[in-house]
Amino acid sequence: MMGSLLSLPSTKIQPSSHIENSSAETSKRLRMSSSYIGEIPRLIPSLPDEISLQILARLPRIWYLNVKMVSRSWKAAITSPEIYQLRKDLRTTEEWLYILTKVGEDELLWHALDPISRKWQKLPPIPNFVYEEESKRVFSAIRAWNMVGSTIKIADFIRSWLRPKDELDRLPFCGCTIGAVDGCLYVLGGFSRASAMKTVWKYDPCQNMWQEVMSMTIGRAYSKTCMLNGKLYVVGGVSRSRGGLAPLQSAEVYDPRTGLWTQVPSMPFSNSQVLPTAFLAEMLKPIATGMTSYRGRLYVPQSLYSWPFFVDVGGEIFDPETNTWAEMPAGMGEGWPAKQAGTKLSVVVGGELYALDPSGFGDSGKIKMYDQQTDSWKVVMEKVPIRDFINDESPYLLAGFLGKLHVITRGVDNDIVILQAEIPNHVSPTQTSSSWTSSSSSSLANSSSMDRFLLSSASLNEEPIPLSEAETDMWNIIASKNLETAELVSCQVLNI
Repeated sequence: MMGSLLSLPSTKIQPSSHIENSSAETSKRLRMSSSYIGEIPRLIPSLPDEISLQILARLPRIWYLNVKMVSRSWKAAITSPEIYQLRKDLRTTEEWLYILTKVGEDELLWHALDPISRKWQKLPPIPNFVYEEESKRVFSAIRAWNMVGSTIKIADFIRSWLRPKDELDRLPFCGCTIGAVDGCLYVLGGFSRASAMKTVWKYDPCQNMWQEVMSMTIGRAYSKTCMLNGKLYVVGGVSRSRGGLAPLQSAEVYDPRTGLWTQVPSMPFSNSQVLPTAFLAEMLKPIATGMTSYRGRLYVPQSLYSWPFFVDVGGEIFDPETNTWAEMPAGMGEGWPAKQAGTKLSVVVGGELYALDPSGFGDSGKIKMYDQQTDSWKVVMEKVPIRDFINDESPYLLAGFLGKLHVITRGVDNDIVILQAEIPNHVSPTQTSSSWTSSSSSSLANSSSMDRFLLSSASLNEEPIPLSEAETDMWNIIASKNLETAELVSCQVLNI
C-alpha cells in the first residue's frame, strides 16, 4: 500500500551553482515540512524524508533486499550514497563476509554472509568471466591448478615458466587478485589466455552490481593487494615475457576518491640480490607471497622459487609516509607461517597480527600471533579444526570481523563452515593452549550435529592441557553453507 504512493523522477538537472544551492534549500524545506503535498511523494507519508531516511538507515542491511522492492522511491533511497553515509554517522554499519569460490575449472562465484542474521546472499557474476571452449579443453587436459586471488600453486606457477609459448596462449583467464576498499570489492588483473591484464572490476554492494573502473598501470596476475589509509595497494605478481612469465617488483596504489592509480617505489627484493652466483640469481625467481596492513605500514613476505622448491627470504615493509621500503625484521619474515606453496595468509584483529600454521598433526593447525617485542611468532591456539583438502586451492581462509578471528574451511559433510575463535584477551603470545578442553566439550554437548563435526578432526581423547575456564580457547560455528564441490578461493570483509 505504501509502495503505491511513492515515486521519484529518473532524470537529474544540472543547474548553475546559485540555482543549485537555492534548489537544495528549497528541497530541504519541502522534505522537512510535514504538511507538504506535491508531485513528489514522501518516502513515508506524514513524515519528512530526513526522518524516513533515519529510519531506513537503522534497518538491518539484510532487510534492504526486500525493502527496495516497496517502490522506486525506496529503491532509490536504499541504493543512494546518502543513506550509507548516514549509517556511518549513526554507527549502524554492519560487517559482512564475502567469499569467492570456484566451481569446476573456470566459474567464479561470490557469496555474502551476514554474520548477525546468519543469512547468505549470492552476488551477481563478475562480467567478462567467460572462457572459450578451446581454453576449457586445454585447461582440463593439462590439469593445471590455477591460482586465483591470494592463492599460489607451485605446479602452475613454475610450469608456466616452462610451458611453450603456444600453450601459454591457450590458457584460460586466471590469477586475478581480490581486494577491498571504501566499502567495495575489487577484482584486479589476472590472465586472459596468456596476457596479463590491467583490468579492474569493482563491486558496489549498495547497488549490487559490478562496474569496470580505471585499469592498473601495468598488467599483472597473481599479485598481492591490501588496503591502507583508505587506499588499495597492489604489489608484485607476474607478467608475460618472451620466456614465459616474469616476476614483477613494481607496486601501485588506487585512490577510490579520485579513481586514479599512482605508481609507488618498486620492491627492492634486497635479499634476492645477495645470491652467491649468477646461476642462482637466474634460476631463483623472487616473488611476493603475501601482504598485510599492520600498524600503519604494509608488510610483504617474499620467497625465491625454483621448480620444485621455494625458499623464504624474509620480506619488506612499505611506509606510505616516507614512501620507502625497508627490510622486514628477521624473526617476522622467517617465522611467518606458510600455506600452500609458500603463500602466507594473515589477518589483523584488535591490532594484533595472526596467521595459521597448517603444519600440525592430522586435521589440525595452530594459530600464531606475531610478538613485535621479541620479533617472533608465538602459538596462541592449538588444534585448529581444519581438514586437509589436497585438491583445493585454499583449504582454509582467514578473516577478521565482529572483533574476532575467523577461519573459513570445510566440515566433514563438505559444507563451507565459518569458525569463530574465542581468544581470551589476557592470553600472552608466549602461552599455548588447547582449543579442546572440558569446557568446550560441554558446550558441544548441547550444540547441533553441524557443530559437532569438529569432534572428528580434533580428538577429545587426548589429554588436554590443564587450564582454568578463563584460559580456555573455544571455536564456535557461526554459519555454514552447502556449496557442493565449490572450492574456496579468497574472502574479504566489508563494513557498510
